[in-house]
Amino acid sequence: MARAAEETQRELPLREVIRDAIRNRIFEGHYAPGARMVERDLAAEFKVSRLPVREALRMLQQEGLVTERATRGSVVTALEEKDVDDLFDVRISLEVLACRLAAERATPDDLATLGRLVDQADDALARGSLVDAHRLNSEFHDELTRIADNTFLKSALEPLQSRMHWLFRHVRDLPELIKEHRELLEAISSGDPERAAEQSAHHIQKYREQYPDTV
Repeated sequence: MARAAEETQRELPLREVIRDAIRNRIFEGHYAPGARMVERDLAAEFKVSRLPVREALRMLQQEGLVTERATRGSVVTALEEKDVDDLFDVRISLEVLACRLAAERATPDDLATLGRLVDQADDALARGSLVDAHRLNSEFHDELTRIADNTFLKSALEPLQSRMHWLFRHVRDLPELIKEHRELLEAISSGDPERAAEQSAHHIQKYREQYPDTV
């Protein structure tokens, strides 16, 4: 799997490789909200010219993870309390719909993929790899959107995906999160859209209430 990931990365344009690296560092807390993203310094760090760094930062601006300030240049976006509240409003609307549709449309292969992601997150946690556990939990949510198979839902979520992943990374009780993903998978596997929607809403609301204590 690691070799496949490396091959995929080599196939990406340089600006996307750098974008992904910076994005991961933001998610992992290496670049704190408000930190300056200096093109010259990043180019030296990645051993590239400034052009692909500039392009990567523009892409991250479109994702909402980097903001351009008139006096400071590019900085890591700091979400205000209202921004986070608004993001949860959108999340609970769109993800509950995704889970409702997933309960109706999931194939046995889809359910097996979701189960595998939960198991892999559990294994990563047991190894002490919190970064991998967070990544796999984010992939679980992305997979739900794919299974929902609704073009307009996917289009609505895509511009928010990076900020959603950023939100997921603030969950500290990973064992509980993985347990809830198993419960959500059970609800989707039941084929009952109402049960899946209710479980999804409960899952999101729980972490919405906890969010101020996780940052």
